[in-house]
Amino acid sequence: MKVIVSKDEILAKLSNIQNIVEKRNTMPVLSHFLLDARMEGSFITATDLDTALKEPLSLKVEKEGSICIPARKMFEIVREVEGDLTCESVDEQWLKVKAGASSFRLACLSAKEFPAWPGMEDMEEVELDSKVLAEVIEKTVYAAGESDTRYTLNGLLFHLSPGAGMTVVGTDGHRLAIVHRSTEGDVKEEKKLIVPRKAAVELRKLIDRAEGKVKAVLGKNHLLFGVGDMQFLTRLIEGTYPNYEQVIPADNEKKVTAAREALAKTARRVSIMSRERSNAVKVDVEEGRITVSSSNPDLGEARDEISAEYQGETLSVGFNAKYLIDILDAMGSEKVVMELQAPLSPVLIREEKDQDYRCVIMPMRI
Repeated sequence: MKVIVSKDEILAKLSNIQNIVEKRNTMPVLSHFLLDARMEGSFITATDLDTALKEPLSLKVEKEGSICIPARKMFEIVREVEGDLTCESVDEQWLKVKAGASSFRLACLSAKEFPAWPGMEDMEEVELDSKVLAEVIEKTVYAAGESDTRYTLNGLLFHLSPGAGMTVVGTDGHRLAIVHRSTEGDVKEEKKLIVPRKAAVELRKLIDRAEGKVKAVLGKNHLLFGVGDMQFLTRLIEGTYPNYEQVIPADNEKKVTAAREALAKTARRVSIMSRERSNAVKVDVEEGRITVSSSNPDLGEARDEISAEYQGETLSVGFNAKYLIDILDAMGSEKVVMELQAPLSPVLIREEKDQDYRCVIMPMRI
């Protein structure tokens, strides 16, 4: 294989795959990307076996071939050199890289070792608006679990129903975010797909580089997204997602309306003095105001208040400040509504004018 490629072209493509290649050395080939150079079109592919990204690469191909190249080292080389790069493989084990007066010899692996792109079973295709897809991920992914023993919680649930649009849910058992949006494309039958958290985060970044529609191919075990000229594949998490509707409180009578940004800033300030592990803050709701306070025997205490629209009896609730701030940061409205019932009952938080985006947070005992 011998190819010539511009620095800007390969740098952009290599930056896309850095978070997908496997950092841990479980299988050496997973820290590599596959370069497949063909006269009729060239591609680079990276995978960690759960997610995979395949994207076209604009090359001048002098000799066709394919080879697995260490992703991190190649990225560092490309970032530092000047001008176009000439890459030539030697015996499927080495890659000679030249740029200007700089030259490198990089140990590589055979293309035969790279995992095959999985086949898709029971496929169904649907088109989604890229802005809507980006929005639903952003509004829910922060609430998904990380390394949770309840494996299904480590992903986002994409619940698609014929004629009913798309509902996306993230929860880690302490908080829940749910957003519903109508979609132009429609599915033939109800689908509940659990997309791993890492895949959702990477997909969100890729969508920023695309406009218009994202093509989603729904398979039995995989989900394939066509984002511009890139193909992003993720393995779905197997299992049954919890019944999220049961978690959403329907009869919280105490409703408080407050400025979203002011409440987030207050929670941030007061959490400085909270215990680091629990990050606990106390929220006192009374007529006309919300008071947020925290105390730590080793550090001291903090207290702040903002005005709020509320009429009713005083209520005190404890929150993990980080969970509360994450919810407020994910919302975009000027005002938020908090619906409460009792000190240890789940609290519903929603945007003032969007009934289709709701968050639930479990209070803490203070």
